[in-house]
Amino acid sequence: MPGDDAKPREGSVANEFDWAPGDWRRDIFEAFRAADVRQVAYVPDAGHASLIRACHADNAMKAVVLTTEEEGIGVLAGAHLGGQRGVLLMQSSGVGNCVNTFSLIRNCGFPMVAIVTMRGEWGEFNPWQVPMGQGTEAAMKEGGFVVHRLDRADEVGPAVAAALSMAFDGGTPVALLLSQRLIGAKKF
Repeated sequence: MPGDDAKPREGSVANEFDWAPGDWRRDIFEAFRAADVRQVAYVPDAGHASLIRACHADNAMKAVVLTTEEEGIGVLAGAHLGGQRGVLLMQSSGVGNCVNTFSLIRNCGFPMVAIVTMRGEWGEFNPWQVPMGQGTEAAMKEGGFVVHRLDRADEVGPAVAAALSMAFDGGTPVALLLSQRLIGAKKF
């Protein structure tokens, strides 16, 4: 069983964690806990920042910082082989780094959930983010993922729970694209 050897989960880190009011990332975190996600691989990203901090604070989760997104595919393959559930957090600009490693998911058949914060769309100030932002959905679909785009905070929790079920119970790789309208356009 996934996570049988991990520490028991008592209480709720989400209740103890200092969430901003209305932070939909809390819904993601609670869905991770409910689905017994034990490993969260990520490249640091402001769009996922409070979620990453909460994962680090949960003793039953291992938050694994990556130097590049494609490392996350290998980390999650290893998590699956070790009997644990894992999720990859990344920004849309990192999807292009993963295209070759998506074949590992397809050929080895391990469950995969990627939660992608989008750049290169609504309100983007950085023109270098636009090409991959516009190509992210197609790249994920070509890589074998079922892709769902999220634009509203109220749809995040249920969509994450559904994606985790599709991946861990149904064996279908799922990518959730958190739109720039949802996460907010960056300003520097």
